[in-house]
Amino acid sequence: MLQLVLLQTEAIAQNTVEAVENVVPHTEKLNLWSLLFARGTIEITIPLLIFMGIIIYIFIERFLTLKNAMKDDSNFMNNIRDFILNDRLDSAISLCRNTNTPLSRMIEKGLTRLGKPLNDISEAINNVGQLEVARLEKGLGLVATLSSLSPMLGFLGTVTGMIVAFHSMANSGNNLEIADLAGGIYTALITTASGLVVGIFGYLFYNILVARVSRVVVLLEAKATEFMDLLHEPVK
Repeated sequence: MLQLVLLQTEAIAQNTVEAVENVVPHTEKLNLWSLLFARGTIEITIPLLIFMGIIIYIFIERFLTLKNAMKDDSNFMNNIRDFILNDRLDSAISLCRNTNTPLSRMIEKGLTRLGKPLNDISEAINNVGQLEVARLEKGLGLVATLSSLSPMLGFLGTVTGMIVAFHSMANSGNNLEIADLAGGIYTALITTASGLVVGIFGYLFYNILVARVSRVVVLLEAKATEFMDLLHEPVK
């Protein structure tokens, strides 16, 4: 009798273990690539990855360009000053042409206008300065556009995924599986997360570049004023 009870107890324990194993789902480890390239999200995540690549490329290229434009070479202005005061206009223009910076191009335009009224010289310098600033801002509009578009594209993927999930739920009747519904929802939310990540980094990079452009503008204005003050000095 005791042996029979032990056998029944063992059988019940075995059945309980099997039932628990069938009920408890196997957890799947998530990683970056499995999220980005999950089924149903590739159509959204691939464009977002392309957006991110474009943003990073523009940021690095513009950052290096602005870094070169922000170089405050005091020797350049000192040499220009010496050339002007010593009536060596050709040497001053040659120095500007051999220096590849926005400031040198502004000063060169001013040097080519020497002999005309100072207001005309100042206006010519300002016009070149505006063109140089426009060149420095090249690509910033695209970064801003992609940064704004990325979250909206991510939300589009999420809404589309939710529509598909609820459509499947409506057509499943009494055979609805919670795992299928949950899987569809978390897959759809991946696109939102991806869009927000791209948008956040894009917004950060954009503001960094805008701040550096503003610093270059201040530098160019200061040097242009210094050049105009130089022209007001009497020739010795």
